[in-house]
Amino acid sequence: MSAVLRPPLLPMEAKSVDEIPTGPGWQYEPKWDGFRCLAFRRGNNIYLQSKSGRSLARYFPDIVVALSQLTAKKFVLDGELVIDVSGRFSFDELQLRLHPAASRVQKLAAAHPATFIVFDLLESDAGKSLLKVPLSERRIALEKFATKNLQSAKAVKLSPATTSLAQAKKWFEKAGGNLDGIIAKHLDFPYASGERTAMVKVKNIRTADCVVGGFRYASGSKLIGSLLLGLYDDADRLHHVGFTSAFKTTDKRALTKKFEALRKPPGFTGNAPGGPSRWSTERSGVWEPVDPKVVVEVTYDHFTGDRFRHGTKIVRWRKDKAPKQCTLDQVAHREGRAIALL
Repeated sequence: MSAVLRPPLLPMEAKSVDEIPTGPGWQYEPKWDGFRCLAFRRGNNIYLQSKSGRSLARYFPDIVVALSQLTAKKFVLDGELVIDVSGRFSFDELQLRLHPAASRVQKLAAAHPATFIVFDLLESDAGKSLLKVPLSERRIALEKFATKNLQSAKAVKLSPATTSLAQAKKWFEKAGGNLDGIIAKHLDFPYASGERTAMVKVKNIRTADCVVGGFRYASGSKLIGSLLLGLYDDADRLHHVGFTSAFKTTDKRALTKKFEALRKPPGFTGNAPGGPSRWSTERSGVWEPVDPKVVVEVTYDHFTGDRFRHGTKIVRWRKDKAPKQCTLDQVAHREGRAIALL
């Protein structure tokens, strides 16, 4: 592509902080639960790039079509790919798109179309790079771009933004449904490609008491790599909801001995662990069921699609709590609905 900006272009990164920053000079945005994506257009050529530099166009043909139908023939946008299923964003559906068969991808796109939520404009429709322009000016340019191009676009939406701390706190309270948390960006900073200097992210960390229903050995080892966590439903079925692997190296041998002694099928009586994720192929799909007797309290940042979105961290072992007390109602209410898009 003969362009001012060309793929791969490193997206701006965020530094994790514990609290929403306050004071003048900040813009707040929702942190969406999806795939980060840079979208490049040059006439009829559309290129979608993942955060890691991979091409995403073949997995999201519906977004390629949506972008090709915009009035602007030239631009570079930064945003998030999401898939809405019954009012909630589904990370599972995003992962299913990463399929080698084009026919399968087309079928998935027809059943559950994706949406591209745009939050930054890196190159204007006139072909001018905005990387060195402060966010305050880029946001104005983005809103003008949206007015001209996104009014009738169903699959491309403008992400809301505010300088109001009160509004940011309202979004933060909804984190755990379609939102991962809050992003705060310096209004007077240029686009910090590949750096964590211009924006921060805040996640709402919570805890839940879970039952250990199985474990996986570490790759190429006979020591535990992860514990598989479960929660009971109203019918007393134990559903797999995630994992924890944040162990000290010195504790792994004792944990291995403890859970090998508890090995007993079926482990999970509801939804069971599947194979490796399409997004990360290093983790083995083989797991060992255990008698569901051990309860552990873990921290998590996001619960969606009936499981923890990321790995959890152990807070403490709960010998004082019965496994059947560990139920889905601890986390089910976290699957919130989307906030309004412009």
